[in-house]
Amino acid sequence: MNFTIDREVLLENLNIISRGLPAKSPMPILTGIKLDVTTTDLYMTSSNTDISVETYINDASLVIEKPGKTVVPGKFFIDIMRKINSKRVNLCLIEDKILVIRADRGEYKLHIMDPLDYPNIEFVSLENPLILPAERIKTLIKQTSFATATSEKKPILTGVHFKLEENHLTAIATDSFRLSQTIMEINDYKPFQITVPNKSLDELAKAIDNYNDNVQLYFSVNKLLVKFKNVLFQTRLLDGNYPDTSKLIPPSYPIIIKFNKDELLEAVERVSLLSPREKLSSLEVAYSIIKLTVSKDHTVVISTTNASVGDATEELIPTDTQIAGPLTIGFSSRYLVEALRSFESSEVSLNCLEGIRPFVITGEKDYNLTQLILPVRMD
Repeated sequence: MNFTIDREVLLENLNIISRGLPAKSPMPILTGIKLDVTTTDLYMTSSNTDISVETYINDASLVIEKPGKTVVPGKFFIDIMRKINSKRVNLCLIEDKILVIRADRGEYKLHIMDPLDYPNIEFVSLENPLILPAERIKTLIKQTSFATATSEKKPILTGVHFKLEENHLTAIATDSFRLSQTIMEINDYKPFQITVPNKSLDELAKAIDNYNDNVQLYFSVNKLLVKFKNVLFQTRLLDGNYPDTSKLIPPSYPIIIKFNKDELLEAVERVSLLSPREKLSSLEVAYSIIKLTVSKDHTVVISTTNASVGDATEELIPTDTQIAGPLTIGFSSRYLVEALRSFESSEVSLNCLEGIRPFVITGEKDYNLTQLILPVRMD
């Protein structure tokens, strides 16, 4: 194997390939990147068993002197390409044992692994794609992925559920204490339901971060393949039945309070600095609990009391209110902050029911986005 290519072209593809590399792996071969050089093209593959990524390079800068296959140590290969300054790099395999990387006056040698040991990655058949703009996929992930569960107690909740029916694609995420739901219209595609691991979606969002064209999605029984540019990004799907969340969002609310989103977000972040921490379980991180109070004169106050540190109180000025009576609710400030950051709207509404009932956040411009948070008892 011997070829020369522009470093920037190679590095751009390696940055995408890195999304499939495992942090740790019981299979050492998977810590490598498979290079398959034909007489005209370069293919690179990575996989961590959950995610598999393949890029295909047929760039004008690619000059192939000799085809071949090898597996190079992924992390070291990428780090070298990021650090060198050469415009072009030459990669040459010596006696099927050493990969020599030549860049200007520098030469780097990497011990390689046997490509025959690399598992055969079967990508989903490229038939009947669902085509969506990359920007919309990035938005769907941003609005939902953060609300998935981090605990593996209920594995199905560690993913985002996508459900297409009656020309509406609904994306839902919940960890049992909050829920994020967004809906978009889809025309002329068959109904489906899949649950995609949150880590796969986060890596996909990074992979398409600078890509703004259409993306093709292909489905199989247990895999989702996303195709964009010269990239195949494949993830496994989660098994199991996703819980029915359709009845969690109330049809109406007696209490609606509208805020400037940024003012509410900043106030919550300030007050939560002094809030006491409460662990929901031994496996979960500590959450900052704060309280929102609406008095009879419609004054809105967020506050916290921490016996070991101090107190914090801020009065908020709503942009509009529809209040049936006084209200006091406690909740995780982190949940509210993450929910608010998912909105593009400059004005948001807190829609509440009386008592310890979930409250819902909506935005003036985010018509199809709903965030729901379960309060905590403050007694």
